[in-house]
Amino acid sequence: MTVRFVGAGPGAADLLTLRAVALLEAADVVLYPGTYLDAEVLGHCRDGARLVDTQDLDLDQITAVLVAAHTDDLEVVRLTSGDPSLYSAVHEQGSRLDAAGVPWEVVPGVPSYAAAAARLGRELTVPLLAQSVVLTRAQARSTAMPAGEELEAFARTGATLAIHLAVTRVRELAARLVPHYGAACPVAVVFRVSQPGELVLRGTLADVADAVEEAGLRQAAVVLVGPALDPAAAGRDAGESYLYAPSRDRAAKHAPGPGAPSGAPPGSRPPGM
Repeated sequence: MTVRFVGAGPGAADLLTLRAVALLEAADVVLYPGTYLDAEVLGHCRDGARLVDTQDLDLDQITAVLVAAHTDDLEVVRLTSGDPSLYSAVHEQGSRLDAAGVPWEVVPGVPSYAAAAARLGRELTVPLLAQSVVLTRAQARSTAMPAGEELEAFARTGATLAIHLAVTRVRELAARLVPHYGAACPVAVVFRVSQPGELVLRGTLADVADAVEEAGLRQAAVVLVGPALDPAAAGRDAGESYLYAPSRDRAAKHAPGPGAPSGAPPGSRPPGM
């Protein structure tokens, strides 16, 4: 059987994809990250499925469960928090499965930074303020960051920052970001977005650390930084998208492309294409 790495989204049971739900309903074995996942997500699993909490397992132990399920011809799902493309250890687990000759595939999920932005009601890319989003993390008791990926290097671009695994180091990170964004730059810390116990803290680089420490947050939070988070600044300093501007010439959009037959309706293709 193929091992499926499935994004469980930010935690809410109704923020999984239809594909993820179908795979959970059919799975014989489900591995899940108990530290970050709301238990309601597991409500999609069928009765009798074997549920394995991986929070106390290392990669080799996790791989052993995956390989054993494959050997026994069982349907197996490895849930990851958010989307598997970010901080999910799919690379390491996939390499081990390749070595064991076990096929695997990835099913995307709603990333936590996107769920946090939705909770705030903010677009992270606002014309003339920020057109890039940097997804990064803090480094403490974890793998060292690669050379060149210092937080200051990203901050110099002025992009919106989505910082993971950083809630216990907000004071230090804020001090490092102030020279680039200014002390008044808006910050939002979103804890367990979409889950019971969700908490949203809004502030600036000058005061956000006080709020985080007062709340006692230790994990499962996304830190968003940048001028796009401030509705007032966005309205005052931002432009508007050219894509929807009244001044944009939309006639060219419907002009026949190279090789299109004369009089072809908009969007049609020449024969054979």
